[in-house]
Amino acid sequence: HGSPSPRMPHHLLPHPPHPDTVEATGYGPIFEEEPVDVVYTEDSPDGRISMNCRARANPPAAYRWRRDNWEIKLMEQPDEHYSLVGGNLVISNPRQKKHAGTYICVAHNIYGTVISKEARVKFGCKNAFLKRRETRSLSEKARGRFCCVPLPKRGQVSYRWIFNEFPVFLNMDRRRFVSQRTGNLYISKVEAQDAGNYSCFVSSPVLGKSVFSKFIPLIPLPPDDGEFDRYLCKKATLIKVEFPDTTALLASNITLECFALGNPIPHIVWRKVDATDLPANHEISESGAALHLYNVQYEDVGAYECEAINTKGKDWHKAWLYVECERLPRASWPSELKFSSLTFADSGMYQCIAENYWGIKYANAELRVIACAPTFEFNPLKKQLLGARDGRVLIECKPRAAPRPRFTWSKGKELLFNSSRISIMFDGTLEILNATKNDEGFYTCFAENDRGKANSSGYLTITEATSITVAPEDTEVTVGGEVVLACSASYDPMLDIAFIWAIDFRVIDFDAEWQHYERIMVPQEGSGNLRIKNAQIWHEGRYTCTAQTVVDGDAGDVNVFVVGVPGPPGVIRVEDIGDTWVKLLWTKGAEHNSPILSYTIQTSSTDLLQLERLSAPSFLDGTVERADVTDLYPWMEYQFRIIATNEYGSGEASIPSLKIKTWDAPPVVSPADVEGYGGRNGEIIITWTVTERGFADIFGKCPFWLKNANARKRPTLHFFLMSSPCSKKKKKKKHEPGKLKLTSQTNGVRVATECFIAELDTDAFLMTVSSSKHQIMLHK
Repeated sequence: HGSPSPRMPHHLLPHPPHPDTVEATGYGPIFEEEPVDVVYTEDSPDGRISMNCRARANPPAAYRWRRDNWEIKLMEQPDEHYSLVGGNLVISNPRQKKHAGTYICVAHNIYGTVISKEARVKFGCKNAFLKRRETRSLSEKARGRFCCVPLPKRGQVSYRWIFNEFPVFLNMDRRRFVSQRTGNLYISKVEAQDAGNYSCFVSSPVLGKSVFSKFIPLIPLPPDDGEFDRYLCKKATLIKVEFPDTTALLASNITLECFALGNPIPHIVWRKVDATDLPANHEISESGAALHLYNVQYEDVGAYECEAINTKGKDWHKAWLYVECERLPRASWPSELKFSSLTFADSGMYQCIAENYWGIKYANAELRVIACAPTFEFNPLKKQLLGARDGRVLIECKPRAAPRPRFTWSKGKELLFNSSRISIMFDGTLEILNATKNDEGFYTCFAENDRGKANSSGYLTITEATSITVAPEDTEVTVGGEVVLACSASYDPMLDIAFIWAIDFRVIDFDAEWQHYERIMVPQEGSGNLRIKNAQIWHEGRYTCTAQTVVDGDAGDVNVFVVGVPGPPGVIRVEDIGDTWVKLLWTKGAEHNSPILSYTIQTSSTDLLQLERLSAPSFLDGTVERADVTDLYPWMEYQFRIIATNEYGSGEASIPSLKIKTWDAPPVVSPADVEGYGGRNGEIIITWTVTERGFADIFGKCPFWLKNANARKRPTLHFFLMSSPCSKKKKKKKHEPGKLKLTSQTNGVRVATECFIAELDTDAFLMTVSSSKHQIMLHK
C-alpha cells in the first residue's frame, strides 16, 4: 500500500507556527509506547495482530504507519486487513506473504513529526518438529548422548526430555544434563534404571507453544558387554558440552555450559583464568554444568575454564567471553547537530538514529525557535541576598529573553564595571571577591535586547564567615570499640548551622545507621561531634565534617583506621595431589591494618567428624601463599581451609576448598598382636589387631580359621572382616553379627567381594588382604 518513504527521518513537515513569545504551551510528540516484534502462528485463536503506538503531544498527535518503508494509506486506500485504533495498527486475518515485514509508527502534530523504532512481524511454524532417532543400546556404566533436532529459530526456546510418558520429565542431576543451546541429552554413566523411552520436548515462549519428538528407546546392556570394554579404553573423563567463545551485550545475562562423560561421574569446576574467583554476579546450577553470569559488565571479559575431574583423570575446556555495548557505529548525523543563523523555519522535531549489530536506537528532540523581550516575571532577583565576609559572592541574573540580552549592573545609583574585585559574567551573574561590609546595599540587574528591556533588584547583606575551629584528628579504633570524632566551627549568630558527616564522600544517614553512628550536637558551643559505636572493619575510611549555613560552609577531614583480626584468605586451590600429600595455593585476605603473622591449615575428611590441625607443616609464615600438606591418608576424600593470624588474633576461616581424594598407596603399618592357637576339630585360629589406619575401610580385630590343617589335604579358609560396608551382607547364624565369612577352596585362589580380596599360601602361612587397591600381609 502507498508509496515508498525515506528510511532516515528528518524534522518532518508540517512546520510548527512561529511563536513571538515563549508562552506557547504546546509541544511535539513524545513516544510513550512503541511497537515491538511479533511472532504470529496461523492457528492463533485471536486471528489478528495488534501493533501498539502511543505518543504524548499537545495538540494530540495523529498517526500513520509504514511497512517495509511503504506508507500504509488507510484513508486513501481502505483495506480489509488493516485498521487504526487510536494509534494502534490492527491486522485482521494476517497472511505471511502480505503482512510479514518491518513496521514503523509515525506520530505528528503542528510542532513536528517523530517515527518509532522498527518492529518486525514474523510468522511461526505450526507443525515443524523432530526427526525420529534409532534405538540406542548402551552398556551399563558407559556414557551416551541423545540428539534433539531443534525447531527452526523463532526466538528463544527451552528444552526438556520426557521419560516414558507425558508429563513425566527427566530430572537433571550430576549424571544427566540437557543442553539449552542444542537440546541434546547427555548421560555421563548409563545405569539399568535408565532403560525406557525418551522424547525431546521443546517450548517457545514467543510462540506460546510446545512440541515433542517421537520416543527414542534406550536399552542398557550388561556391564560385561563388549561395548563396555571399548569405553574403558577411552579417556576416563571427556568434556562433551563445550561453551564457545561468546559475545554478550552489556548488562545482559548469559549462560555457559560444560558437561563431561565419565565413570566415576566427573565433578565440574569453573574458574576465570587469571582471577582468584568467579565474578560476584555468577551462579552455578545443573549440578555444576551451567555457569550463569547476570548483568554482565566490562570487568567480566576474559577467558573462562571448566575442568572435569574424577578419580581416574581430568579434562578441561577454555573459551573467551567478550562484552559489547549498544554503541552506535554509524548514525544519521554526527554526535552533535549544529545550527547557524536560526530561523523560525528550523523549529520542529529532530531524531538521531543509531544502529549496530544489536539493533537500532532513536533519540528525539524538539527545537523551538522563539523571540521575546526580557522578563523577570518567572525568575526575579531575591529581595534579600546574603554573602560571607572575605568570601566570594555570586548574584545571578536570569531573565527569560530571546535573543540573549545585554547585561548591566548598578549598586544604588552607581553603575558597576569590571574590576579586580567585581566582574559581570557572560550569563549576567555578578561576582564580588573578598566581600566586606562596604559591599552591602541594593543591587539592580538590567537586561536589554532588540525586543525590549527589564530590570530586577535585591539587597545584599554580608555575614561573618563560617570556619572550622576544632577539626577532627586521625585516629585508630579496634573492632568492637568506640571513638568520638570532634568537630566545632564559628559562624554568624544570625544564621543557623548544620554539621554534615560523610565517610568516603557518602553522607551518613543517622536514622538508618543508628547502631553504629551517633551525632553529638552542642549548638551553644558550635560543635557537632560524631560517635562511632561497635566499630567494624567497614567503618574504616576518610571522614569529612562539614559545617554549613545558608551562606557558606567549611570542612575538615580525618582518617579512621580500624584494626582487628585478618579477614578470610582468598579461594583455596589444590594445585597437585599425591597419596599422602597435596599442594595448596591461596590468596592473601584483608590485613585490617595489622600484618599477617601466620597461617593455619585445617582439613576435614569423610572419616574425621571435625576439623583438625595438620601436623605438617605446623607453622606457616604470613608472607607465603602456598604450602605442601603432608601426613594425609591415602585414598581418602579431603577438604581444606586456611585461617590467618595477626597480633589481634585469628580471623575467619576461608571458604573450604573443593573436595579431593588422595591417590591410593600400599599400607605402611602391618597389623599387630598376630596370634594363633588351635581350635576344635583340627582348626587353627589366627587373630590380629589393626593398630593404625593402614588402608581404607578395615578396622578392629579380625579372626580367621584354617580348617583341616593337614599338608595332604587342601585347606579351607574362613576369613572374618570388621567393616561397615560389609555389615549389610547376609549373616550366618553361627557367626558374630556384623562379620563377613569368605571361603577359599585351593591354594592361591583369589576370592573377590565388594569388600576385599583374600589370598592364601599354605606353605608359608602368609595371608594377604586387599581392600580397594591397598594390600597388607600377615605373617605367622
